Amino acid sequence: MESIIKKEIEKSEKKILGIFEKYLSFWVLSCIGVGIFIGKFLPIIPEFLKKFEYANVSIPIAILIWLMIYPMMLKVDFSFIKDCFKHPKGLTITLVSNWLIKPFTMYLFALLFFTVIFQNFISDSLAKEYIAGAVLLGAAPCTAMVFVWSYLVKGNPMYTLLQVAINDLIILVAFIPIVSFLLGISGIAIPYDTLLLSVGLFVVIPLLVAYLTRKYHIKKNGHECFEKQFLPKFKHITEIGLLFTLIIIFSFQGQVILDSPLNIALIAVPLIIQTFFIFFVTYLWARFWKVSHDIAAPAGMIGASNFFELAVAVSITLFGLNSGATLVTVVGVLVEVPVMLLLVKIANNTRYWFNENKKF
Repeated sequence: MESIIKKEIEKSEKKILGIFEKYLSFWVLSCIGVGIFIGKFLPIIPEFLKKFEYANVSIPIAILIWLMIYPMMLKVDFSFIKDCFKHPKGLTITLVSNWLIKPFTMYLFALLFFTVIFQNFISDSLAKEYIAGAVLLGAAPCTAMVFVWSYLVKGNPMYTLLQVAINDLIILVAFIPIVSFLLGISGIAIPYDTLLLSVGLFVVIPLLVAYLTRKYHIKKNGHECFEKQFLPKFKHITEIGLLFTLIIIFSFQGQVILDSPLNIALIAVPLIIQTFFIFFVTYLWARFWKVSHDIAAPAGMIGASNFFELAVAVSITLFGLNSGATLVTVVGVLVEVPVMLLLVKIANNTRYWFNENKKF
């Protein structure tokens, strides 16, 4: 049974980066251009969309984010959780890196760059917003694109799926406390009811609906039918949701970007440094612990990448479409793919470091 599931997982992963994943930064840049154009020359559109809000939640954005998140959640098989204690080293490294190291180092890098190194370029109020966006990225480990990165480094697909499933469950209980703590010490007011609402809307509900959908279809039609026929129906839904979300965001952010384009580069610096830092912390720890490369490399990728769909959604809900925090989460999307592809190359070129390591 395990070999059949492993085969289906490998089939469901992309053998190579598809046109969307490979050129994600290009698509994001295109959306920035379209969004800025709309915001500058067709301001009636963002003004119209702004009318559709309830409890600080943009209804059009909420729908689009659901389109992004739900298909991802469908891929997560929680039945693997029962195996989580059989090979504890890789999972321990992933969880400690993601939840006890990454959120706090992201906060420290953001604090250092936005309030000290770049203080002559960024106002105090804007620095706080940028820190908030970085915190939201740091507290949300990747759950979707990591399957692509895992394949590219020849990772163990079963173990990668296990790591993602555990992370999704931890997000339910750890995301709010970590975000609340880090934003609180930054002096940023937290509307806890809005934070709870956003996590409920963008994590709990889609995760529950996806779990029930997956369970129903597999029970009715079998695992093979679910993987080969049902999941492919959602192949481009996530991409469409992401691109339209970015267009709407940048239609609100357009004037801010035109007034200070340098800020995009300033935001990217600590995000890129954090990505490399957390990857090497995780990757080298795995080597020291003699974890095999097919576990170590995906663990590093999970730590380095972000669940940017969740970060964008929560940022919009908490701070608004035209906030600095939301801009940071979107810049996170922009820089992630080229940086992650470089880390994939590093992981593949250092595979020999792990030749003597035993599996897991």
